[in-house]
Amino acid sequence: MLELLYAAGAAFGICVLAGPVLIPVLHKLKYGQSIREEGPQRHQQKAGTPTMGGLMILLALTAAALWFAGNSPPVWLALFMTLGHGMLGFLDDFIKVVMKRNLGLKARQKLLGQSILTAALAYFAVAYMQRGTDLWLPLLNSYVDVGWFYYPLIFFGVIFLSNAVNLTDGLDGLASGIMVAAGVAYTIVAVKFGYYELAVFAMAVTGACLGFLVFNVYPAKVFMGDTGSLALGGALAALGVLTRTEILLVIIGGVFVIEGLSVVIQVISFKTTGKRVFLMSPLHHHFELLGWTERKVVAVFWAAGVLCGAFGLWLIM
Repeated sequence: MLELLYAAGAAFGICVLAGPVLIPVLHKLKYGQSIREEGPQRHQQKAGTPTMGGLMILLALTAAALWFAGNSPPVWLALFMTLGHGMLGFLDDFIKVVMKRNLGLKARQKLLGQSILTAALAYFAVAYMQRGTDLWLPLLNSYVDVGWFYYPLIFFGVIFLSNAVNLTDGLDGLASGIMVAAGVAYTIVAVKFGYYELAVFAMAVTGACLGFLVFNVYPAKVFMGDTGSLALGGALAALGVLTRTEILLVIIGGVFVIEGLSVVIQVISFKTTGKRVFLMSPLHHHFELLGWTERKVVAVFWAAGVLCGAFGLWLIM
């Protein structure tokens, strides 16, 4: 069990040590964040804050996971999902920040990359890791085989979750803090279901996010960018699939799910009725426009993330 603490500690330490090296480099290269003009006005003061800090997270979690669980095929597959999504995010950030194209990768380009990664995850998990096509049902503590339907279900779920984490990364420390709660919860889930190496991976993710929070809490010195948020979404999705707890993932990652759904609801409502359900989406911006301070929104959403993780653990106990 000590490997779990070692993995978290190593990832935390690497991320903390990488910050003072990488952040000045990002400053010097002028890899600053551009701020949405339609967003809350107080966010404009964040313009120019270095982004692409997700590189710190990727370095830290990859090194820790390989060092303490590098002989595990499921960990390699989880890293493939994480780094693959991280590469997509890096390309998106690079196009927006360096090439000065505000929209980054086109939606269809990003979707194609995510589709390839998700297809690879589903194929290798089912064909080579005996994952099967069954789903574990919380409370009932039983499995139901959904057959071929498993593939479109995972295809939709993984892509939705990776984008939901990306959408959540809109306030200082928001996404990384919620990922700490989800990472701890999935560490316990992985141990409970006998996936010890994946528990090590989950702790590496947790430690890296904690280390990143040193620089990312309000007022943030660096943003993770799509490089980090898409990667963390891929990591969390991989943990759900490889531990065969996809339904539980919806609960443990409940804040991310709600943030993603708020955007879907807003778009559908506006396109069909011309009216908005929320003052602004994703949901955290709605509360900002209601007058909540950024710190209050983040604290409440962190608490919600902890509650989601705790409820998920209650279901497996």
